[in-house]
Amino acid sequence: MDHGTRGEREENDIEVEGGGHNGSFESERRKFAERMGSGTSEDHNLREPLLLKCRTNTTSQIAIVGANISPIESLDYEIVENELFKQDWRARRKVEIFQYVVLKWTLALLIGVLTGLAAVFCNFFVENIAGFKLLLINNLMLNDRHFMGFVANTSINLGLAILAAILCAYIAPAAAGSGIPEVKAYLNGIDAHSILAPSTLFVKIFGSIFGVAAGFVVGKEGPMVHTGACIANLLGQGGSKKYHLTWRWLRYFKNDRDRRDLITCGAAAGVAGAFRAPVGGVLFALEEAASWWRSALLWRTFFTTAVVAVVLRGFIEFCRSGRCGLFGQGGLIMFDVNSAKNSYSSADLLAVIFLGVIGGIFGSFYNYLVDKVLRTYSIINERGPIFKVLLVAAVSLLTSCCSYGLPWLSHCIPCPSYLEADRCPTVGRSGNYKNFQCPAGHYNDLASLFLNTNDDAIRNLFSSGTSKEFHLSTLLVFFVAIYCLGIITYGIAVPSGLFIPVILAGASYGRLVGNLLGALSGLDAGLFALLGAASFLGGTMRMTVSLCVILLELTNNLLMLPLVMLVLLISKTVADSFNQGVYDQIVKLKGLPYLEAHAEPYMKNLVASDVVSGPLITFSGVEKVGNIMHALRLTRHNGFPVIDEPPLTPAPELCGLVLRSHLLVLLKGKKFTKQKTMAGLDIMRRFKAHDFAKAGSGKGVKLEDLDIKEEEMEMFVDLHPITNTSPYTVVETMSLAKAAVLFRQLALRHLCVVPKTPGRPPIVGILTRHDFMPEHVLGLYPHVVNRHK
Repeated sequence: MDHGTRGEREENDIEVEGGGHNGSFESERRKFAERMGSGTSEDHNLREPLLLKCRTNTTSQIAIVGANISPIESLDYEIVENELFKQDWRARRKVEIFQYVVLKWTLALLIGVLTGLAAVFCNFFVENIAGFKLLLINNLMLNDRHFMGFVANTSINLGLAILAAILCAYIAPAAAGSGIPEVKAYLNGIDAHSILAPSTLFVKIFGSIFGVAAGFVVGKEGPMVHTGACIANLLGQGGSKKYHLTWRWLRYFKNDRDRRDLITCGAAAGVAGAFRAPVGGVLFALEEAASWWRSALLWRTFFTTAVVAVVLRGFIEFCRSGRCGLFGQGGLIMFDVNSAKNSYSSADLLAVIFLGVIGGIFGSFYNYLVDKVLRTYSIINERGPIFKVLLVAAVSLLTSCCSYGLPWLSHCIPCPSYLEADRCPTVGRSGNYKNFQCPAGHYNDLASLFLNTNDDAIRNLFSSGTSKEFHLSTLLVFFVAIYCLGIITYGIAVPSGLFIPVILAGASYGRLVGNLLGALSGLDAGLFALLGAASFLGGTMRMTVSLCVILLELTNNLLMLPLVMLVLLISKTVADSFNQGVYDQIVKLKGLPYLEAHAEPYMKNLVASDVVSGPLITFSGVEKVGNIMHALRLTRHNGFPVIDEPPLTPAPELCGLVLRSHLLVLLKGKKFTKQKTMAGLDIMRRFKAHDFAKAGSGKGVKLEDLDIKEEEMEMFVDLHPITNTSPYTVVETMSLAKAAVLFRQLALRHLCVVPKTPGRPPIVGILTRHDFMPEHVLGLYPHVVNRHK
């Protein structure tokens, strides 16, 4: 799936527009040079100082967000030090600083409360809708109306699936999938349209309810991470102008840095709400989601997840007495395996190592197949919303046929003699012993797994003291079915998480191994199911610490810690030898330009100036309005170097970097002068720092919003008050590997490359994240990989 060939490329951050169109661009560049009035060729070189003016960056500027193709751009995490912002910092009183700190903790509290409520809301409706469906099917089967049971199961599932698909296809395509890759990319500095919009939040919640209740082999845990991030973004951006939800006192958070911290708290809260694992949520944000971390953020995420835990606990106690319909203890996942025997021997360790190896192999193959299926589905999804809905309907029909048809292959098993009659066969909607088509006193073990909610199926697999409950053939059939259904379901236009399908598949083959070992092992079959789930999670997601803690909080069994640690380490090590983790693969597949924490080895053979792209357009400290307007129309650059020239300075020197968004606000204010003179004081009186704050859902001032008259085009504007006078710079001879690590660790959007020797133009070019992408670097220097080898 090559995004680089999709129509005309969008361009946001790199120093080129429409990569590959050098001829037309060169003519436009010459016209621009003439309008700049550069005069001699020497002056012209000072205005556009490039080592290689013909080099362009052709990396794709679009990516798949959810199930939708969207233009992408980078986020501004750098602290802008211009005169306006400095004046604002100096003018802040102690009470305003105190208010800012209090607001941070208040927002963390609100994120925890709202995410906890969202988790309860999702679980409440999933359990009640799915519970009604399962009760209906169970009653029909008890009355020997088998075909009507199939019709009811299929039609209800299909209706719920189509509802979820319509929401995703027509209202918020960005809500499809788990959302974890998108949140991970956002926290890495990548923004895309509607990735955290209110419409995405709405569809994520209701689409997840309908999708999980429809019987898809998906979980609501991944979508809960995206939900928490959306809630944090909505609170942190000062509301939404588009939806008339704004709060003036949140103006302090109208910047990408504070929003990044809030969204990190939201992602941690999502995991805490999904798994009732507050510590696991913090570690998930640290290990998998966030690209930048500090101790102050650790405190706030821990506080947020603690609030989520309190909210969940309160609702669990409230619903325990049956006041929430069919929603009871089963609604919020908790798999208690504390009653199982935990002693193990050296032989058990060998079995655990075997599970780790199997989990690594199965997990890497799972990731490989998910990658192939997503590539196939992208071709279908590109054809329009109706095809997305049809694909969802087809997968729903297949899932319903499997969940209702496969139990007919299973033999009826007599109920254990030690169980009371009301426990076997199961009368209600959930339980280990579903009657299905069996006579009285018997149960269908495969139906006990398929005709249950995913949470209850995991509970059945984790159940201890019931080693003879499931046949070996049942566990094998269930594993193969869940493994395949989980692969083909991920990628359709519904909110879908990977945690639950992976836990289900891993628990089934883990219990299968436990049953095969039988008396040879001192561990219960339910504990083997837990270890199997851990091995498959490690093999697919490649997380260790966070998964270990999440599983321990899920199962309430700290004594299993050494074995869970061992199986996770082994499965991750084995799987890493084949491919990347599933979320890393999906980020790459979606075309999101994610920056890894380490530089590629071949980057050591190159220097910063080797990958600088062009053409680079610069402005004078006091620039003609027409030149700025022409540059904004000609390119989609988001950063422009500002160069002070004689007579303001003895020689041309780099003043700093001005952002496109700040230029648009300045031009809209029309604080122009007829002469080329510095008018910084007038601009400082006319504008305040919050005028240049990061826009929320309204997206701020656009080029189309400007109404510049012809006579104003010949006037001048002073750029010094809005120019970041301390941009990060590197010398042109710095190794590309070192520049890449610096760019990633400082969370930059622009990195200025300056010459090493004097007497040259003050800037060589600007590096953005796209200049560090392997497609760009290896496209320019394909031989560097072979040289490194």
